[in-house]
Amino acid sequence: MRGIDVTDPMTLVAAGSAAVAIACAALAVSARRTLAAVRRSTDILTADGSGHSLAEVVAARTRDLEGLAGQVDSLAARLDATRLELSAALRHVSVVRYDAFGDMGGRMSFSTALLDDNADGLLITSIHGRSETRTYMKPVVRGGCDQLSPEEQQAINQAMGRA
Repeated sequence: MRGIDVTDPMTLVAAGSAAVAIACAALAVSARRTLAAVRRSTDILTADGSGHSLAEVVAARTRDLEGLAGQVDSLAARLDATRLELSAALRHVSVVRYDAFGDMGGRMSFSTALLDDNADGLLITSIHGRSETRTYMKPVVRGGCDQLSPEEQQAINQAMGRA
């Protein structure tokens, strides 16, 4: 059996080629591992579990948000319309009970103010006497009315939160 001649140029070329091949194989294994790690990292960024890319997911969410923004705008317009309608509702109410006559007790007379946000509405006053009861209704405009009794003025002030 013959030994390896280390002085033979073909042996040196073969040994060098083998060393380069081993180094290339080691680099290929290292590059493959690095590529696998990079793919795992980018899979988190490029897929949402359904195979869609991050750009597709962001675009879909942007469309969803634009749709929601349109709905919010629509709801805001409806809210403004509702507030406008509500401002005209008779929602400020006050009742003042009192004795209209000095010889009668029990505070059977009353003045009721029913007003909207502009202090427009009506005033209902019922005066209770021994033999009869009279009821009056007066229009109220901007918190005022002709010939108000102190109790009627008090009812308007209370209804508007001024008393």
